[in-house]
Amino acid sequence: MSQPLAGIKVLEFANFIAGPFCGMLLGDMGAEVIKIEPPDTGDMSRASPPMVNGESASFAALNRNKRSLALDLKRPEAREIVLRLAAGSDVLLENFRPGVMIKMGLGADDVRAVNKRIVYTSVSGFGQTGPHKNRAAVNLIIEAASGSLSITGEPDQMPMRPGLQTGDVMGAMFATYAILSGLVGAGRTGEGRTADVSLVEASISAAMLETAEYFATGKPPKALGRRHRLAAPYELFETRDGFYVAIGCPNNRTFERIMQTLKLEAHLSDPRFVTYVSRKANEDAVSALVTAAVRERFAEELEDQLVKAGVPCSIVKDYRQVFEDKHIVDRKVLVDVKGRNGGTVKAVRNPVLLDQDGPSIERLPPVIGEHSEEILSGAGYSPSEIEKLVSSGVTRLGHRDGGQRLERERANA
Repeated sequence: MSQPLAGIKVLEFANFIAGPFCGMLLGDMGAEVIKIEPPDTGDMSRASPPMVNGESASFAALNRNKRSLALDLKRPEAREIVLRLAAGSDVLLENFRPGVMIKMGLGADDVRAVNKRIVYTSVSGFGQTGPHKNRAAVNLIIEAASGSLSITGEPDQMPMRPGLQTGDVMGAMFATYAILSGLVGAGRTGEGRTADVSLVEASISAAMLETAEYFATGKPPKALGRRHRLAAPYELFETRDGFYVAIGCPNNRTFERIMQTLKLEAHLSDPRFVTYVSRKANEDAVSALVTAAVRERFAEELEDQLVKAGVPCSIVKDYRQVFEDKHIVDRKVLVDVKGRNGGTVKAVRNPVLLDQDGPSIERLPPVIGEHSEEILSGAGYSPSEIEKLVSSGVTRLGHRDGGQRLERERANA
């Protein structure tokens, strides 16, 4: 047996989060991912803090299971190299601004001319068409333009940006979905697809409850702070010892369990709280009751009691508490990966668990051009041709371990 994407070859032209995260997800499942990046700076996230031993931890979190090929894409020799690689690849993934790949002679039509089966996926802020297609966009701008910021934070206050990079991550997920769908289609018909993934549209698509509310009422949804759009009680509550506990009430039976655990059974017959809809309409009243009762309880004890009663709940944890949690430890979410120089580095494993041949971490994030020589050699370039490409600045050999074989061949020539 082998991993689901073993044998799939991916060319990644991507910076920062959305494109690299998509490429990493494919690599985790066994795809051979070649990350093509500029010889001088590489992926722009290589300069992002925090830095560990001179390397970006942010870049490392998004670029495992990839090989790096350094290419100056402004040079005609680089275009020739890309097209030669594309002829034997299954996927091309890029997240440049619309039109950049076309200008370099590497648009979907150019690549499909050498490989009609390739799945060509472009990820951009606003998409490949439309009046905003050329606008610059980073995660915060995606959240603002998609509406997601308008519903985040406290009511009637300046919006609060989400703690996670929601726009980029949503886009990466939809790009991965597009690529996998395209591979299935190519396997069935023999022809690839061209996918246009907009980060703004990915975030709009993910706002299912909010857009449903707008279409039903004609009124734009508002920010609700720590509350839920549909259910009550469904929010954060402060405990006696100063912690916060998240309690969610998705149905009537759960509401009964919450009230029983908090010794508030007398209020179960209150007509304001009898139904899902009535509780939401009277949310301030039910929230006040639960808030007062939770404030008299200690966090761990309350969490234990609610869990035993079958109520969805959790103490709000920071990431130290997350990785010390016995469940997360038991599931081996945090793994030690063999690092450089015989040491180990910590990484978060892929969240998908398969019964066999599932995702794995086989390669550490590469330095710029670490695999340039072996990739070019595999594409048919001779040592002398590679040396010429290096000396002319078309490519660069990484020096973690790259370039050693070429140096030996030069010495023996």
